[in-house]
Amino acid sequence: MSPWRMTRWERGHLPPDSDPIEPASGAGGPQRRHEALVSVRLGPAAPGSHLVEYLRHEPCAVDAWWIAADVDAVVRLSAPSVTMLHRAVADLRLRAGVEVVEANYILRALDLSVPAEPRREVPAWAVSAA
Repeated sequence: MSPWRMTRWERGHLPPDSDPIEPASGAGGPQRRHEALVSVRLGPAAPGSHLVEYLRHEPCAVDAWWIAADVDAVVRLSAPSVTMLHRAVADLRLRAGVEVVEANYILRALDLSVPAEPRREVPAWAVSAA
């Protein structure tokens, strides 16, 4: 089946009457999750309650925030594959009735635990002459 025609169950959310199965992880480690932050603008016929109700039933939706900016909300999506993540963004456009303004795909987290190297003195020749 084409990944663009996948149902919610095929994207990893199990039907209500099935037994839970542990997700397969590669090489004994945790499964890699692909994530995106999607900025959305509500359409003229799409109330905010419609978006909230859609996100409650979307298995890839992890978090969402109302934003006071050019966009109305930011949604964090997470999926086990890039294909499923793209499908979740497309579903947000088609089924939630919103305009996806921007989709930012997260590559990796920044390591903020290690302090940066202390700044060294700048040589005199590197200082601006102005």
